[in-house]
Amino acid sequence: MTKAELTIVADENIPALEDCFGDLGTLVRLPGRDMTREQLRDADILLVRSVTRVNEALLAGTPVRFVGSCTIGTDHLDTGWLERQGIHWSAAPGCNANSVVEYVFSALAALNHDWNGRRFGIVGCGNVGGLLQKRLRALDIPCAVYDPWLPDNPDAADLDRVLQQDVICLHAPLVKGGPHPSLHMLGAEQLARIKDGAVLISAGRGAVVDNRALLELLRRGRQFTTVLDVWENEPDIDTELLELVDIGTPHIAGYSLDGKLAGTRMIREALDKSGLGVAVGAVGRPSAGGRDQCQLPWRDLSRPPAAPRRAAPPGGSSGFAAMAALLLLIYDPRKDDQRLRVAAEGELPMARAFDQLRRDYPERLEFSHYRIDGAVLTELQRSQLKILGLE
Repeated sequence: MTKAELTIVADENIPALEDCFGDLGTLVRLPGRDMTREQLRDADILLVRSVTRVNEALLAGTPVRFVGSCTIGTDHLDTGWLERQGIHWSAAPGCNANSVVEYVFSALAALNHDWNGRRFGIVGCGNVGGLLQKRLRALDIPCAVYDPWLPDNPDAADLDRVLQQDVICLHAPLVKGGPHPSLHMLGAEQLARIKDGAVLISAGRGAVVDNRALLELLRRGRQFTTVLDVWENEPDIDTELLELVDIGTPHIAGYSLDGKLAGTRMIREALDKSGLGVAVGAVGRPSAGGRDQCQLPWRDLSRPPAAPRRAAPPGGSSGFAAMAALLLLIYDPRKDDQRLRVAAEGELPMARAFDQLRRDYPERLEFSHYRIDGAVLTELQRSQLKILGLE
């Protein structure tokens, strides 16, 4: 990378691109799912989200030397091929973990499913599952964790036990090989073990659940509640399955503005550490390697700037209903569910409609941006909401 400027090709849905990368050179924004090798023929840096398959077919013969995925997963990156080619890469693990955990509690609020007195099961205890476990422990809610990569987890349990809990949260990455594959980890046999009255929340990777097996089970009237944010064959999801789940959303559990900004910032940090983000900016000043790092605007992107907002539940509500109402005033996943169902019945093909919902997703701030106003709550309930980030 000896050019005066770098050429950065980026998914158009990545926020704060100018703030985080504008000092390095030219930014080219493209739809992430439709990127082609031809579009990368002059690119030095490629920035993507999870919808772009980054592999030899996309990058062979291009000058790309750094790939950054502003998301937590890596199953869309052929990391082995990238490393063999000497192409640096990075993802943003944990950037939207808090957003996904808030989605879990908002979904339970939308279902009027009081988490107190319930037992949770967590499948996959990385950044997201680990943060959920931490919150549950702070709330004094018991949980069982299945993660074969973390056998020393204090709440470790086998998968059968996890599937017997009251609320089962799936946050495992998609792993297709090796000693612990997660592809279709929950097939027909495992899904049949979920007890009536339980809640299944899938907000990791869609193919961890065999969607066809789940569809057949729900068709037969299985009596557990299902929340799917992730699906097999995204974006062309199974609309029959959508009709039968209780809440269905278009892979947006981690789509808080806070999480998106954190992902962009983390990739810029990784680029600087790689040593490849050294260039001369368009205004002729040394960037990245030559400027005082603390002066770069992206250093302030730890969270979106916003004054605290007030959240007050409807008059007369109390107890869990008041807590649920407060969370739903901030984020109500039923609205995303409704948008997805309307899109499924619209004129656009499902794949295009699904991507459009993600592209045009409304701004969503996390709980910490809000303050409780006028709620009838006990000290215990206020302390629970504080643990969740709402004061």
